[in-house]
Amino acid sequence: MSFRRTLILLTGCLLLLAPDYALSQVITSGPTSCPAVALTFDLCPVRGGSGYDQALIDYLVEHKIPATFFMSGKWAAKHDDAVKSLLQIPFFEHGTHGDVHAHLPMHPPDEQKQEVLAPVRFLKAKYGHDATLFRPPYGEYNDDSVHVVKALGLRFILWNVVSGDPDPALTAQQINGRLTRLVKRGSIIVMHANGKGKHTREAVEYLSEQLLPQRRLTPMTVSELLACKQKAP
Repeated sequence: MSFRRTLILLTGCLLLLAPDYALSQVITSGPTSCPAVALTFDLCPVRGGSGYDQALIDYLVEHKIPATFFMSGKWAAKHDDAVKSLLQIPFFEHGTHGDVHAHLPMHPPDEQKQEVLAPVRFLKAKYGHDATLFRPPYGEYNDDSVHVVKALGLRFILWNVVSGDPDPALTAQQINGRLTRLVKRGSIIVMHANGKGKHTREAVEYLSEQLLPQRRLTPMTVSELLACKQKAP
């Protein structure tokens, strides 16, 4: 069983992996021909604080910015009002992010299946929501993870742009500089909406008001980006 770890992302709830197998099944970006990007936000469980970045959500809603959220089961169970509110926004998309935010490669296939499937069932049973996108906790996975997700009929979503927003040592300017260097057509950008990012809203403001317009890029949900047939001018 292979597990390849190539880059650890500072601190927070992310560990960036560059997969070199099952590439057709693990999605890291959309088509580079499409003049758009996907803003994605992980909702990992947190030990302190509210666990929800209301100011960020308010900005996204006010400016009608499409976004995709990946909820962990543990987070969703503790934030009923937030889940209900997020599900009501028509330009938001919602996937899952594991049940208790476990390190998948440390578990056998049957336990991985439970970690993946539990929040899918929870969102369906409590809110009537069918979640079809999955992002592994910490970005960690192995061959078993890929097989489990495929067997459950879910799409395995990673990213190709790391904002670094959970790192308390990074300033807003440093995060924006990272985005400036990395964002391009088809990018899937990973950020957080659980309050771990001190500068997440500032990063989204920079993307929405400066970087994306300058590069003639449009924000889309992950599913919209993957289905995009537009061509860059």
